[in-house]
Amino acid sequence: MRITDAKVIVSCPGRNFVTLKITTEDGIYGLGDATVNGRELAVASYLSDHVAPLLVGRDARRIEDTWQYLYKGAYWRRGPITMAAIGAVDTALWDIKAKSLDAPLYQLLGGASRESVLVYGHASGNDVEDTVAAVADFAKRGYTAIRAQSAIPGIPSTYGVGRGKLYYEPAESGNPPENVWSSELYLNFVPRLFERLRKEFGSEVHLLHDVHHRLTPIEAGRLGRSLEPYHLFWLEDPTPAELQEGFRLIRQHTTTPIAVGEVFNTIFDCQLLIREQLIDYIRNAVVHSGGISHLLKIAHLAELYQVRTACHGATDLSPVCLAAALHFDLAVHNFGIQEYMHHSAETERVFKHGYTFSQGTMYPGDAPGLGVDIDEALAAQYPYQRACLPVNRKLDGTMHSW
Repeated sequence: MRITDAKVIVSCPGRNFVTLKITTEDGIYGLGDATVNGRELAVASYLSDHVAPLLVGRDARRIEDTWQYLYKGAYWRRGPITMAAIGAVDTALWDIKAKSLDAPLYQLLGGASRESVLVYGHASGNDVEDTVAAVADFAKRGYTAIRAQSAIPGIPSTYGVGRGKLYYEPAESGNPPENVWSSELYLNFVPRLFERLRKEFGSEVHLLHDVHHRLTPIEAGRLGRSLEPYHLFWLEDPTPAELQEGFRLIRQHTTTPIAVGEVFNTIFDCQLLIREQLIDYIRNAVVHSGGISHLLKIAHLAELYQVRTACHGATDLSPVCLAAALHFDLAVHNFGIQEYMHHSAETERVFKHGYTFSQGTMYPGDAPGLGVDIDEALAAQYPYQRACLPVNRKLDGTMHSW
């Protein structure tokens, strides 16, 4: 089953996506998502110029060997561009292998460990009551786990407050927009938001919140403690994870569960956090963490320390990546929850898929492989549109983590 072609497809059906299509001599093809939000052309070039020529002639069935070849065979390892390219190849090869065996991918990963996959949606508003209404809307749609974000008084724009009801796309055309931030205003506001949400919805609904890397460890500890009465499902990315030791300080001050990992690329980015049980959920994305093969290694390490998986699943990842995550989620024993944001109508038309949503859970479907296909002709009608994620400055103009 030799590889005869590796094609990179860049399109913008609602937003930019990079898709890798690998075809074998048997006529079987597989898809992999290689999208890095705001850096799509960088990973497209890495694939087209450096990786694709290495794939032609290789045996598509040798998934682990190909992964190691692309990782260890490149002296300059790791990083989001390299690992997204490897992740796309790996996912496409798993898609091919499952199709060749006429089985849904999860069957190759050990079979189903559960009947469906718990997912959470993103609710946001321009103030507390607006967010309450958004959470109520998601609850009516059947969600039992909901991430809640709200605009903060005194700050012109706030991460997580989307322009649509069901999804949030922060990248904008042109150069990066500049946002303004105040940790002080944020820390004073967020506990009031969740006090109001618990008063409205009681204790049954799972509530989540994303800090988006913006606090120092001691500030994160303060926030986690102040949110303990409202028993959040998790507090996500409370501080930049480059300083992993900082999570020890957070653990000393709060029992609020911590989730982290959507910007991680390898197991080396999270091994200390997992081994020292400094986090409760590991949030790697299939594409950014080198594909299914490497994500399985991370999940197995996490299982030893009772850390659960919670794959990143925002709209900057295509339906190809979401399907891969759902197959992974259905199979791994230590699954926790899956992020799910609805794609735009244009995206849904370009990427036909078999996964389904019902009553707060999803199922990847039983079609062979990933169960996702791409309409290349339609994708070509949506050319790449330059878009960048925002940058963040404090009130005094100092650059800050976005």
